[in-house]
Amino acid sequence: MHQRTTPPTGSASPTGRRLARKALIAAASALGVATALMTPVRAGAAPAPAAPAAATPLAANGQLSVCGRQLCNASGQPVALNGMSTHGTQWYAQCVTGGSLDALAKDWRADVLRVSTYVQEDGYETDPAGFTARAQKFVDAAHARGMYAVIDWHMLDPGDPNANLSRAKTFFTAMAKKYKNHPGVLYEIANEPSGVSWSAVKSYAEKIIPVIRAEDPDAVVLVGTRAWSSFGVSEGANESEVVNNPVRASNIMYTFHFYAASHRDEYLKTLDRASDKLPVFVTEFGTQDYAGEGANDFTMSQRYLDLMKRKKISWTNWNYSDDHRSGAVFKTGTCDGSTWTGTGVLKEAGVWIRERIRQ
Repeated sequence: MHQRTTPPTGSASPTGRRLARKALIAAASALGVATALMTPVRAGAAPAPAAPAAATPLAANGQLSVCGRQLCNASGQPVALNGMSTHGTQWYAQCVTGGSLDALAKDWRADVLRVSTYVQEDGYETDPAGFTARAQKFVDAAHARGMYAVIDWHMLDPGDPNANLSRAKTFFTAMAKKYKNHPGVLYEIANEPSGVSWSAVKSYAEKIIPVIRAEDPDAVVLVGTRAWSSFGVSEGANESEVVNNPVRASNIMYTFHFYAASHRDEYLKTLDRASDKLPVFVTEFGTQDYAGEGANDFTMSQRYLDLMKRKKISWTNWNYSDDHRSGAVFKTGTCDGSTWTGTGVLKEAGVWIRERIRQ
């Protein structure tokens, strides 16, 4: 969103890491089967055959990687993850609970949760250890429900990611150490760079990616593009600067953000062109204006979703909270209660996006 107010010595070998990841996937799948097998049986009745548990997105797809311009699963098949982004966890942690994530995984049938750790705005810089632990708590909760997690370093202001380079190295070292054997994470290293050249963003990415790779060499890394992750469009450029000067790293994707009521055909065409040449993940979008406010433009939003479905582009919607703005999916006050499922607790945008995730 463009404006928001409120392996070292002793580590496992690559083969060992891959085996550990496979074991985690098998355990998740087995857990689903075990749950199905524990269904009560009436006294005297013949036990009914246990229905096979539906595989969770994580159990079904396993370790992700970038193959060509696509996000692919462990079998090398293109996949498109659909899900939600949290709001800033310094403001709306109460909206990320066991009950709300149960609803996201089971009622909404989401594949992925983006965990947004703001750097400034009363976020990470005020308590690095505390916000790292909070991010890990939410990532673990997503994994427990069979969803992938995008670990979002939500730098916004200042717009130059290099301003937070030291903090980013500390944060991503901690996260990669914890999840180096887990197949369920993607690392988004810079939310929305702005007011800075692509060469500066690229330089930052080429410093942070090795930090992650030293601990977790297999996970996909998501690189923010300049001008609020618009491939430069919001500052008068286009995707050609990335196409002609890509980040020197493998297994990466580039992020694109849009807000349908503000970002019209020029942005849609940019996403179409860029995804013909680069692997793209839409880690944030809304059906409202660029501040996540105002009326919803579902017609324009559907044009974006149709394009992303056709090209198998993964996405997460902003945002899974009860903020007063129209872009928050829950009605204000929902996060103070205990009801999360169905459409009664949702704003208009929430009803619309839930249905599209369920599809």
